[in-house]
Amino acid sequence: MKKFSILALAALLVIAFTVPAAALENEFGGYWRTRFFNQGHFNGEDDDATNLRRTDTRTRLYYTAKLNDNLKFVNKFEFDAVWGDPTSYGRVGADAIAVEVKNSYADFNLGPVNVTVGAQPYALFREFYISDDASGIIARWKVLDNVVLAGSWLKNWEGGAGSGNNEDVDAYTLSSAIYFSENISIKPSISYARSSELGPVIGTGLLANVAGTALAAPPWGEVELFTYGFDFDASFDNFGIWATLVGQTGDVEQNTAGLSDLDLKGWLVAVGGSVGFDMFDIHGQVMYTPGDDDALDSDIDTFFCPSGSYYWSEIMGLGMFDNNNPTNTPGDKIQNVLAVNLGSKITPMDKLSVTVDLWYAKLDEDVVFATGASEDDLGTELDVKVTYELVEGLNLDLVGAYLWAGDAVSADGDNDDDPYEFGARLSLSF
Repeated sequence: MKKFSILALAALLVIAFTVPAAALENEFGGYWRTRFFNQGHFNGEDDDATNLRRTDTRTRLYYTAKLNDNLKFVNKFEFDAVWGDPTSYGRVGADAIAVEVKNSYADFNLGPVNVTVGAQPYALFREFYISDDASGIIARWKVLDNVVLAGSWLKNWEGGAGSGNNEDVDAYTLSSAIYFSENISIKPSISYARSSELGPVIGTGLLANVAGTALAAPPWGEVELFTYGFDFDASFDNFGIWATLVGQTGDVEQNTAGLSDLDLKGWLVAVGGSVGFDMFDIHGQVMYTPGDDDALDSDIDTFFCPSGSYYWSEIMGLGMFDNNNPTNTPGDKIQNVLAVNLGSKITPMDKLSVTVDLWYAKLDEDVVFATGASEDDLGTELDVKVTYELVEGLNLDLVGAYLWAGDAVSADGDNDDDPYEFGARLSLSF
């Protein structure tokens, strides 16, 4: 696969530089960042087991071949390296095969309908439900100046040869964007994911992010999940508000005698906003999604989001240094949690900004430890980020974060030490 990625990249570059300029318009872009960070006590213990000091680099190169006004071929490649890692180009000597194909898709217009086919970005419900790159098809139709309709098919899993649909997992989504004015919009969507027979391998991964599956026993039969809701946004001169509401219904058929089918009943609500002043703003958000209240019944109340990726706080919510999150915190998969944020961004000059955020989070349902203890308090986190433009186009971010952790952030229900994180990031985009 790595050799194929190298050959694919080489072939695209050959095309870019050999096709006559009149027949092809080439567009190049990219992103680069290098991070230096230190994370400690992420297991809630006063030891070095989860402490990490690391430097890493990510490079993304974008190439789009614009064949005409109605057809583009879009490609994005990614190169990741941990400094000193003998398996990556971060090692001494540097040479290594490290090309990842992030996106590769055709983008074309069929009259008023825009269609994208291939490996491309997918995001739904403000990235709480899905935020990933995947293979599929998206069609977008601008019905009116203020109304856009979209439909998509996403291939979640290819089961291979066999009976039925070969244990495939497919997702179909209908969305719309309605703009009441230049500043106010609502985006309702409904997504349907289905497999006629969920195999044990993909089934384990598919249900891994769903708490309360104590009664689940693979292999499963038919799985259906409906996810529905909307995003609302309103922004004005000096303030803005947003909201996301998502509900789910569906079931997992169990093929084991004596076990009831599993009912999926998750939901999520999140609201936020900001008020701007001359040199600073005040912003905040609240998000809540329930946990499973009984691991021994067939109702799964936890929000289902295996492909979601919503970054929030620096430590509990992955943040800028997204290597890891502390024990029992949700990270970017927003499940079984209530989180509240209040913060401010101060901009004393054009090239400098300082952002301070305070977060409080708790689990909706307690985590039960082997000791018999049960805890729900994740704690209070303080994040400070300073951003400065070193030279035009090159930014430096300095981050410090500390979590006054509750006893849920531990392996035994007794937190011994608080997680902390500090680091720096250089980044540029073109």
